[in-house]
Amino acid sequence: MKNNEIDNATLVKAIIEGIQEKKGKSIVHVDMSDIEYAAAQGFVICNGNSKMQVEAIADSVREYVEEKISVRPYNYDGYQNGEWIVLDYGTIYAHVFLPEFRERYRLEQLWGDAKVDVIPDLD
Repeated sequence: MKNNEIDNATLVKAIIEGIQEKKGKSIVHVDMSDIEYAAAQGFVICNGNSKMQVEAIADSVREYVEEKISVRPYNYDGYQNGEWIVLDYGTIYAHVFLPEFRERYRLEQLWGDAKVDVIPDLD
């Protein structure tokens, strides 16, 4: 199935569940669908506690989303350092950070007029 055949809500839900499979923390969904010049419809952002966990979360998202809704990312980057991995699903980008890099880049604050949904940690 092509990514543009999946609605954003279904994709975001699958990304969040993939993150939760590997205990990703501080998950937020930044909904930019009402922002005219935004580069994407939204971001899903989370933390991992180590480079190994960041990579495991990103792998989990890729595997989970493909298994559950048959969608693969168009591209991904960041595995070489494991500090910030981004998965590009076209309309939605998933960002997995080490906490210090998330704090440095503050993606949630870049889009002040976006709706931000905080997803409670599972534990």
